[in-house]
Amino acid sequence: MSFYFLKKDIKKRGDIITTDELINKINSCVEALDFVSARKYIEENISIVESNKYLLKRNARDILKFLTQQIESGYQTLSRKELATLNAINTYAYNFDLRGIKNIVKNESTLLIRSDIESYLNSDAVTILAGMGAIRKALN
Repeated sequence: MSFYFLKKDIKKRGDIITTDELINKINSCVEALDFVSARKYIEENISIVESNKYLLKRNARDILKFLTQQIESGYQTLSRKELATLNAINTYAYNFDLRGIKNIVKNESTLLIRSDIESYLNSDAVTILAGMGAIRKALN
């Protein structure tokens, strides 16, 4: 039994590649443990990869499953600016710089409203922000 695949043109980072080339590229990224690149390829071509998921290796299928679950649940990833802000909060909390933390809380209050923020903060930052009333500390 042989399979014949239609070679569709897929645009990827300025290049045009076929479906087979895309799947091979994702599989080679997964083999090289380059999960970031594999995720980018899958995110940018999710509909095509979804229809050809049986050609993916196990780790690539797991990445695809994870991404589709995130899309279905409405999860929004953090931007670089938001990650930099959280890193600054962690640094200020580690150094116990309350003035810096208060300034960030005043300017970036919408970021601290998100429910998944606590997983990005270190224990010092969680304690200080919960004490200030900027976030609700989850009971573990």
